[in-house]
Amino acid sequence: MGFYTELFSRPRPKEEGRYSAALALLNAMSNTDRADIGIKPADFPRIAREMAMRQG
Repeated sequence: MGFYTELFSRPRPKEEGRYSAALALLNAMSNTDRADIGIKPADFPRIAREMAMRQG
């Protein structure tokens, strides 16, 4: 159920720019970097949202 929540949830409008930047940063990482910190592409939306909220 958590996957569907992450799939269909949207960031708050004031955080949309920071969310996009965080998501781009995560997508730019190499597979080695991702493996080092232990995240998977399915976790990107949740992690990007958390990053966007922390920056503000």
